[in-house]
Amino acid sequence: MEPKNISKKDQIILQQLEVIRTMTENNLNRMGTDFWGTPPAESGGGKAPGGAGEGARPERPKAPEEEKGGTAASTGNGETNAPEEETAPPERIEDLQAELDGYIGLDAVKKEVRNLINMVTVYQMREKNGLPTTDLSLHMVFSGNPGTGKTTIARMMARIYHSLGILSKGQLVEVDRGGLVAGYVGQTAIKTGKAIEKALGGVLFIDEAYALNGKAENDFGQEAIDTILKAMEDHRDDLVVIAAGYDGLMDDFIHSNPGLESRFNRFLHFDDYSTDEMMRIFEMQCRKGCYTLEGQAAEMVRDFIREENTDPVSFGNARGVRNIFEQILVNQANRLAGMEHVTKEDLMKITPTDVLMARGMEEGTVPPPYGDQGGR
Repeated sequence: MEPKNISKKDQIILQQLEVIRTMTENNLNRMGTDFWGTPPAESGGGKAPGGAGEGARPERPKAPEEEKGGTAASTGNGETNAPEEETAPPERIEDLQAELDGYIGLDAVKKEVRNLINMVTVYQMREKNGLPTTDLSLHMVFSGNPGTGKTTIARMMARIYHSLGILSKGQLVEVDRGGLVAGYVGQTAIKTGKAIEKALGGVLFIDEAYALNGKAENDFGQEAIDTILKAMEDHRDDLVVIAAGYDGLMDDFIHSNPGLESRFNRFLHFDDYSTDEMMRIFEMQCRKGCYTLEGQAAEMVRDFIREENTDPVSFGNARGVRNIFEQILVNQANRLAGMEHVTKEDLMKITPTDVLMARGMEEGTVPPPYGDQGGR
């Protein structure tokens, strides 16, 4: 409700601020935790270009809140599980491969996933033709720095295994140590068992899995490991476990336990993103949010990313790009809030000033090599 005795000019300013706030909020809410694709098609009832059906988006991975059959929703206690809903029908493997190919970067991972799809397909063909098959382990270890796409690919693997008929549901249940380990004797097996029950028919994704290998005398991480190993054997026909974490630490974790070594024999390494790839991720976010980079803003964003990314671990690869994008949007909103009249075009523009202010520089400051245009 607007206050009384407010001038018409002030009413207009309040309305403009509300528009800016709503648009910024909507854009931030639409952003998923994963930033490895390109924008979805805007028409065709959710169909992607080329006639791909519902659920096939070669341009980008689904955000968590958009997933069907591969949804992951946080419970706030270190555990992430699929909401109660009907199991989505399997997607076409061709559509999933097209979506995978549309992800930015991840070249080595894409190759390994394609190899796995081909291997599973041939394995199933041999079974149908009565030919002998070797044991096929589908459990995997993902290693790499934060923001390199591990959760995105885990979600994709759940959908691929569902498409191939290996998993009955294809949901992703994401947990960390906090979602598996309790603080009292006998409680960890119960807590871990609940997470496994939610994951049956899909993928149990254990982030920072090496944290389960506690060294303290009263640590219950080993109890969680033992419970998971038993479930992997008891439900080997309808449960896939993916353990993820940093390089080195994951190797040590897997090789610290003979049971883990025997069940995890597929390792996927996720490389850090290059500056060019991170710039493509930023530009993808601009297209998705209907933003345009004006003047030298694109060059400034590239330098901003390069400047912040001195350490890929702390920067977070694609997550760092998301943070930069959000910082720039905040400064764009601050700039627009000071304007008397805001047009639709103004709402879509990201200017060099927005980028400079996000970098902590004063308006009008022009660092080299941008010249006089930088702060405008």
